Amino acid sequence: MKASWKTGLSFGLTSGVITTLGLMVGLHSGTHSRAIVIGGILTIAIADAMSDALGIHVSEESNNSGPTRHVWEATLATFAAKFVIALSFVVPVVLRPLDQAIMISVVWGMFLLAALSFFVARAQAIPPWKVIGEHLFIALCVVAITHAVGDWAQGFVEAE
Repeated sequence: MKASWKTGLSFGLTSGVITTLGLMVGLHSGTHSRAIVIGGILTIAIADAMSDALGIHVSEESNNSGPTRHVWEATLATFAAKFVIALSFVVPVVLRPLDQAIMISVVWGMFLLAALSFFVARAQAIPPWKVIGEHLFIALCVVAITHAVGDWAQGFVEAE
């Protein structure tokens, strides 16, 4: 696979999982509203995918390390990966009760990160369990922190 596509797909997948799960868990714990969680996911899929794609675009341009085609391939791959991954989290929210959908989404996100981490580790010829463990630990920290922030926000709003 071309380096530009690897850059965009790996960044988009990782960001799509971490950002979407963090937002979903935080919104769920703060509101317990299916509509708000779906709205958050759609916002991530559009606005954050475009933002990340532009970030990769500017980063690749600032490196001056390749042709313009490489920059645009990385940009489009980032957008496509982030958009599709973020939208994949809508499915359980639409099909299952919200509490179950959040758990299914966490498992789905961890699976995606583990699979990507496995391939990254193999490409670098390092033990996969180290890379997988590191990436899943970071993702689970995001989930735990955003859950706590959602609980805090709900308590803060209820106190007013």
